[in-house]
Amino acid sequence: MSALYTRVYDLIRQIPPGKVATYGEVGAWAGCGARTVGYALAALRTERVEPPVPWQRVINAQGKCSLGEEQQRLLEGEGVAFGPDGRTDLARFSWDGP
Repeated sequence: MSALYTRVYDLIRQIPPGKVATYGEVGAWAGCGARTVGYALAALRTERVEPPVPWQRVINAQGKCSLGEEQQRLLEGEGVAFGPDGRTDLARFSWDGP
């Protein structure tokens, strides 16, 4: 695993339950682009990473889940609310960052 992916995962692990961050925010904190954050999260499908990475807490800039219903269900279980359009209120649920 690359040092960059490790940095991305470490940042995501800091996002508390009930809060979210966008791909772009995580990328800015990690010193990379939003797309790289997406690649790092996609790598979790094939890499075993410990401690686990709460991937569901990273959403797109529109406040929607990019990874489908399971992601939204996990976030709702943490207290993140979504409107009928599938968006969450980023002003309310965004994490301020490290």
